Amino acid sequence: MDSFSEAWGVICEYCKSKITEVAYNMWINRIEPVSLDFDKGQTTLIVPSDFHKDTLERCYSVLLNEAFETVFGTTFEICFITPEEKENKTAEDSNIDTDSIYEYTFSNFIVGSSNTFAHAAAVAVAAKPATIYNPLMIYGSSGLGKTHLLYAIGNEIKKNNPEMKICYVKGDEFINELVNAIGNATTEQFRQKYRQSDVLLVDDVQFIAGKDRTQEEFFHTFNALYEDHKQIVLISDRPPKDMKVLDDRLRSRFESGLLADLQPPDIETRIAIIKKKANSLNVPISDELTEYIAHKIKANVRQLEGVVKKLNARYLLNNEKITQTVVSEVISEILNNDSSPEHTVNKVIEEVARTFGVSADDLRGNKSRQTSIKKPRQVAIYIIRELTGIHYTEIGKIFQDLHHSTIVYTMKKMEEKMQTDSKLKETVEDIIKNIRDNN
Repeated sequence: MDSFSEAWGVICEYCKSKITEVAYNMWINRIEPVSLDFDKGQTTLIVPSDFHKDTLERCYSVLLNEAFETVFGTTFEICFITPEEKENKTAEDSNIDTDSIYEYTFSNFIVGSSNTFAHAAAVAVAAKPATIYNPLMIYGSSGLGKTHLLYAIGNEIKKNNPEMKICYVKGDEFINELVNAIGNATTEQFRQKYRQSDVLLVDDVQFIAGKDRTQEEFFHTFNALYEDHKQIVLISDRPPKDMKVLDDRLRSRFESGLLADLQPPDIETRIAIIKKKANSLNVPISDELTEYIAHKIKANVRQLEGVVKKLNARYLLNNEKITQTVVSEVISEILNNDSSPEHTVNKVIEEVARTFGVSADDLRGNKSRQTSIKKPRQVAIYIIRELTGIHYTEIGKIFQDLHHSTIVYTMKKMEEKMQTDSKLKETVEDIIKNIRDNN
């Protein structure tokens, strides 16, 4: 397999076949693979919380080791870490880890009519950083290969210029790091971390829109790097003109370089993507079934690759012949995997918490009635109702048993406020777009 992330998909399928769907979704599906070291016999996995980690160690370590042994032929020492522990571990260094993302290269990026321009721009920037197209901004819907190009730029620059310091960060991580730096009085260290880089790669930069302090900090970081002739590459799900709450100063700077968009792949490109992924995994998919998949999934490269990975898992674990029936089942799983109300609720809570700079736990907790929580909770309630349509009583349970009449009142007030408060309306629309595009 090309990467640990692909092997992890097979491991998950193994676990899913051994436990109930509820248990799988609660404990295994929320694990994120980080690294795998064959020499040391160790693997690192991110889990949501200390409680989650304790439960996995007590109840699911045997299952996970069975899964690792099935896939790799050997067991590993499993290290569970929380997002906070990972952040502390990597706070001193945001350089790209080319060992863990080696699969993201220009050579394995399938070029078609929908992405030729963005690919050419990325190759040009990687060949001559900070000489042309600075900043470079690549934008498009989720699953079209934006992050692949971003990592490919970093990997290519690192290969040709090993002395260069390449700094990678996601928009939401930049926000969280700034908040922590302010709280810990380490703002200067935070600034130097980014402003001393030779190449700054920012994924999901749209997340910083609307966060005044973050935008201010990013504005000065951008200026410092640009004036020092350092390369800046930005990835977004939309062009700057569509970021309704983006600071005008940042919008003008984002638009000052080259904007390159990614469109959904055409049928020929989709077929090429499926074939390349199938060949890399040695999955025997016929031309007829390849074309069938390409016609069923039209707008998302990640979903195309996801189908091949799931077929590979079923082929490896069950020695299952890949028929049209099997392919149809896998496509259905892929298309419906992220559409459950529970999944959507969790995404809404996470996105609203990130947008307003509060914790997800405070957002859910009925006991937390601070002024800082009131507005984001109202927004969360409104969006959950809009996206899921679940009953007011069920929404109340999400927020520690708020009475359904409170939910009804909140919906009414939000609708009234959005008619007169354009910034609130734009914020809500922005959150909904982020959730839909990243599902």
